[in-house]
Amino acid sequence: MSRPMNRRTSGWIWPLVIGLACTLTWSSPAGADAARAGLGDALDTVLADPLLKAGAAGVVVADADSGAVLYRHRPDDRLMPASNTKLFTSAAAMGLLGPDHRFRTDVLTDGSRRGHTLRGDLYLRGTGDPTMLAADYDRLAKSVADAGVTEVTGRLIADDTRFDAQRVGRSWAADDESSYYAAQISALTLAPDTDYDAGSVIVEVTPGAAPGDRPKTTVTPPNAYVRIDNRATTGSGGLTVERRHGTNTITVSGSLPAGAAAVKEWVSVWEPTGYATSVFADALHRHGVRVAGPTRLGRATPADARALAAHRSMPLKELLIPFMKLSNNIHAEALTKAIGYEVAGRGTWDAGLDAIADWLKKQGVDAGAVRQVDGSGLSRMDNIAAGRLSELLLSVRDQPWYADWYASLPVACAPDRFVGGTLRSRMCDTPAAGNARGKTGSLTGASALSGYVTDADGRELVYSVVLNNYLAESVKSLEDAIVVTLATSGEGHAEAVAPRTVRGATAGAADTGRECAWAKPRRC
Repeated sequence: MSRPMNRRTSGWIWPLVIGLACTLTWSSPAGADAARAGLGDALDTVLADPLLKAGAAGVVVADADSGAVLYRHRPDDRLMPASNTKLFTSAAAMGLLGPDHRFRTDVLTDGSRRGHTLRGDLYLRGTGDPTMLAADYDRLAKSVADAGVTEVTGRLIADDTRFDAQRVGRSWAADDESSYYAAQISALTLAPDTDYDAGSVIVEVTPGAAPGDRPKTTVTPPNAYVRIDNRATTGSGGLTVERRHGTNTITVSGSLPAGAAAVKEWVSVWEPTGYATSVFADALHRHGVRVAGPTRLGRATPADARALAAHRSMPLKELLIPFMKLSNNIHAEALTKAIGYEVAGRGTWDAGLDAIADWLKKQGVDAGAVRQVDGSGLSRMDNIAAGRLSELLLSVRDQPWYADWYASLPVACAPDRFVGGTLRSRMCDTPAAGNARGKTGSLTGASALSGYVTDADGRELVYSVVLNNYLAESVKSLEDAIVVTLATSGEGHAEAVAPRTVRGATAGAADTGRECAWAKPRRC
């Protein structure tokens, strides 16, 4: 997931690569050499496309069962992997935290009880749960009220000390500050909906009835933490929704035509700990619990505090679905810091990344040839070669949690957004549709796709494609061509692709330009 890019496709490429793929054979030992040469010719042709002119490419294809490499093109060149970095982070999280790992959010007190009055402070303690919703904080507040507490004489204290105070990743772009996909990371945070984009709010803008009218704005979840500065009008033009640097003032400017559909924008907040605590404080008030003292952020809960209420997240094996299908950057970073705390007792990027690197080495991945500086791949300092990604894809197949991890990968042309994810509109009407699984990745000038696909003979293949330094708007058509070539290849299938299938493949390729726009902007 990163910035949006409108794709340009080469219409000739689908018939060509499918035609080349149909000449491949995979059966006898003698035929295997010919098949490998044929596959190389087909993939070399794809990579020679002008879309990639003067760019860089790393491509590896391997037999999933034997691990035999069937094709390699500059497999050791370190390139920006974008969100393919999440393959490392998600697999390490399953290996180090475990598929049943859950985040906890607790309400505790260090005070004494006298009737309905709690004499002392009330603590809201988070451990990094990126799936906490306003409804979850409301249930915590209700539990406090149901326990008979109506007054707290002390303060409401937010304990986000499980993670350090470094809120954004290394070398994240400054102009992404208000974007939901680059939200600040905290151990105590809040998501506005069940895509679980933690640390963000949804601003909805509805045009007025007539030109010149002020549009209506609403915020989800409702809160007093952010302020809307509505400068927009109803009329022709475009709309901009952006948070001012270092503040929680969200400016709505520009115009929206009368009669147009409402526009929704996901906007990050400044200091998610305060955001979550504000929503929890409002929930306490609604349930009749009055807190006399001020709210304080970033204080640790005393060791002898006793619990009043608790919320546990879904297990990690379920969290993988919104994380990987929707390429959620915030999930990746929360898991990285959670790994650091679990392994080294420090909820920091450094501790988490060190633990991920050590785990990768044990899986046979040459982690010494990798530079990973965040969990999501949002940083342009991340450098990972296609060969290292393919090593991971091969090694994890022996893990006991592999089935859950595999299920989290987006599926080509599967229309359900929690199945197809960021591949839901790609490779439709081709042999890869419903077959290929892979993790997408997009940054300006960097694109990647790595995963698994089954060929025409039922053989599972591992592939990794990392493309960089191109000037085209997008090279995703080349990634798709490579994967469709693999899905089509096999013994005795020279006539298997009918003309109508080729036409469908071309149309499907054109549709794939919407993979960044089918849910929200920049969901790649």
